[in-house]
Amino acid sequence: MDFSNPTRERRRVSILGSTGSIGTQALEVIAAAPGRFSVAGLSAGGRNLDLLARQAVAVRAPAVGVASVSEAELERAIGAAADAAGISGYSPELFAGVSAAAKVAAWPDADVVLNGITGSIGLEPTLAALAAGHLLALANKESLIAGGALVRAAAAPGQLVPVDSEHSAIAQALRGGTAEEVDRLVLTASGGPFRGRTRAQLRDVTPAQAVAHPTWDMGRVISTNSASMVNKALEVIEAHLLFDIPLERIDVVVHPQSVIHSMVQFIDGSTLAQASPPDMRLPIALGIGWPFRVPGSARSCDWSRPAEWTFEPLDEEAFPAIIQAKRAAAEGGTRMAVFNAANEEAVDAFHRGAIGFTDIVDTVSAVVDEQRSREAAGAAGPLTLEAVLEAEQWARMSARIRCGLGDTPPESPLPHPAAGSEGQKETL
Repeated sequence: MDFSNPTRERRRVSILGSTGSIGTQALEVIAAAPGRFSVAGLSAGGRNLDLLARQAVAVRAPAVGVASVSEAELERAIGAAADAAGISGYSPELFAGVSAAAKVAAWPDADVVLNGITGSIGLEPTLAALAAGHLLALANKESLIAGGALVRAAAAPGQLVPVDSEHSAIAQALRGGTAEEVDRLVLTASGGPFRGRTRAQLRDVTPAQAVAHPTWDMGRVISTNSASMVNKALEVIEAHLLFDIPLERIDVVVHPQSVIHSMVQFIDGSTLAQASPPDMRLPIALGIGWPFRVPGSARSCDWSRPAEWTFEPLDEEAFPAIIQAKRAAAEGGTRMAVFNAANEEAVDAFHRGAIGFTDIVDTVSAVVDEQRSREAAGAAGPLTLEAVLEAEQWARMSARIRCGLGDTPPESPLPHPAAGSEGQKETL
């Protein structure tokens, strides 16, 4: 694909994390626009193997990958799904194991790869898709956060397209001016379930309360990250990396209605905002079809009905994650990989009852501080994929020890390499 001169020709899309909500909604978008898209490949972690098999049979995916079961199990599941659908002769290329998603990402018959995996395990597939020369529609923010300069160096101009609703909004608004005319980026945050609470009031909140998001229906990890504002912190760093805007010129504002998805402020005082009812099908469709819009992807705002949109400043004392992430990102190297990995482990510890809610970000801060000391003592080296993975492994162990979990294995819902979990974000 010529990223400098894209066309509207029918695109073949590989979906990583096809059984998660990003993946299932992407399949809906593709099914609704058969003249624009077809499926080149599917991959998933394997916790919902039957769904993956049904998806593969329904779209006749040429390549199918699964992380946590064997190739033989995948073949049997697809065979059973094909028999149930009355279909014969369907025999896709199969991949199994921890690198299955990366192999599907590199599948040569794709034009676009949608990375909807949750967690830093999405880094290898991200790099594989870029190396294969595919347009990468990125919903897996953690791979960009952890990989940082590696991902930016691997991506050709125009090859990386955001799918997160906030970054899709910014990409759309940036069309309203030149790079030199941009003053600030403003990311909106719903405020999560704990908007308005003080830090003291957050200490005793429960895991059930943390995942009860008022706007989005998401998985355990992303819901908890949204409640702690870690998710927004990662999005700030992602915006910095995607759009090359300095961290000090990226702001966050709380917008509970989640209709304005983000804004770009220009040097003449104008601010352009992208507005739509919360529905991930719109940024998914725009991501795989970029830079062209896909008619009917989602519903529009209803201007015939009264509505009220409000905006509030973020309480950085109650939610310090954004300040800490900006500092870590400014230091570069593997710092954000450590930040992200430590957070994933702290979220696991919180849901196990080992630590309190405010301890999540405190643990992340302590692990990042420890990494600073390690690098000051000579532990820093060149930024490579191996260095990122080593730093993540160290950060996970450090966080687990701090949370009192030691060598206890993580629970399956967390995005560790063996789990292959998929992204979860959808409208309520």
